[in-house]
Amino acid sequence: MSTIPTKTRRVDIGDAEIHVEITGSGPDLMLVAGLGGRGAFWNKQIQEFAQHFRTITFDHRGCGDSTPDKVVYGAEHMAKDVLALMDAMEIERANLVGHSTGGAIGQHIALDAPERLGKLVLSCSWAGPDTYLTELFRNRREILISCGPLAYLTMGTYLAMPPRVLQKQMGDARQFMEERLAAFPGLEVELSRINAVYTHDLRSEVHKISVPTLCIGAEDDGITPPGFTEELAKLIPGANLHLLDRGGHFCPIASTETYNPAVLDFLRV
Repeated sequence: MSTIPTKTRRVDIGDAEIHVEITGSGPDLMLVAGLGGRGAFWNKQIQEFAQHFRTITFDHRGCGDSTPDKVVYGAEHMAKDVLALMDAMEIERANLVGHSTGGAIGQHIALDAPERLGKLVLSCSWAGPDTYLTELFRNRREILISCGPLAYLTMGTYLAMPPRVLQKQMGDARQFMEERLAAFPGLEVELSRINAVYTHDLRSEVHKISVPTLCIGAEDDGITPPGFTEELAKLIPGANLHLLDRGGHFCPIASTETYNPAVLDFLRV
């Protein structure tokens, strides 16, 4: 498969500038990252998806190469950023794949502006919290505050990535974690993003989603366990459910060979 060139843009959405990368041509496909907020999360999807779609990735406000030091005020605020980005790029309608917190963003858009979406993929996401999720992120928050970004990022990496993949990547543990630390957006921004996870609860609303939806996750996901994906598929009328045998929370990275075909099969129908 030949490499499709990527174009980079910086898009003004009013109170922030968003770093955007565009690859391929065809119907618009927005890939929305999770808590980390960086478009690079999708590096293992971009080239394959760009064979069929104009594939758009971006760094959330406060993250990556977008305007720094910009806090968020919940998943609904982040969803408004995506709609503002679509407006600024003159994208009337797009398919959207949202991973984890990106899926929370996608739920808000599907409820508030369904006419802007073609198809929706909720990847390792959740409709609302339970005790497991609440305690997990409460502890992650405490680790960030008490122990600092390095301990917080280390814990998050071990939780999200299956050992079979992580062991191969961590040839040099120090360099591995320093690369992640370099992408850390700052304490205030990260705490605001964790709060967006804490407060996302559309469990009583998602039954109103009318956009064709695929709910995809992994059986061994330790951050948003498969019950969350099953719940979304049950609550959203007509939603498709696809659970991968393995891949953990970062299954788009760890199980690309099964994740990508499942998403493309849904989007291309």
